[in-house]
Amino acid sequence: MSSKSRRANNPKGPSQRQLRVAEALRHALSEILMREDFFDPDLANISITISEISISPDLTNARVYTMPLGGVQVETVLPALNRLAPVIQSLVAKKVHLRRVPRLRFLLDDSFENAARMNALFNAIREER
Repeated sequence: MSSKSRRANNPKGPSQRQLRVAEALRHALSEILMREDFFDPDLANISITISEISISPDLTNARVYTMPLGGVQVETVLPALNRLAPVIQSLVAKKVHLRRVPRLRFLLDDSFENAARMNALFNAIREER
């Protein structure tokens, strides 16, 4: 689910290694967030979707595009995830065998909102006919 705007700074796109590491991180993060290996009241009983992980070419930083299920409590979930990023990173390090686990930065994924807006526009065009 790669976005053209996210790859604008690198015209060739991500390397195969970046893609493999990102996919391994996505699976590990999904499992950790699903099992709730840590406790935080801001993340209690909230399902979080991880749609994409973008890794820097040197594999030191990772941008994790997330969205709480239904888009609820975004203003509390993202700061909580970024506050817990070092803890989550250490849990990921136990699951993914890399020399160095990238530093995680959680960002809101707006692709769901963009898709809904485009769908509404297409439906409006269809109704005008």
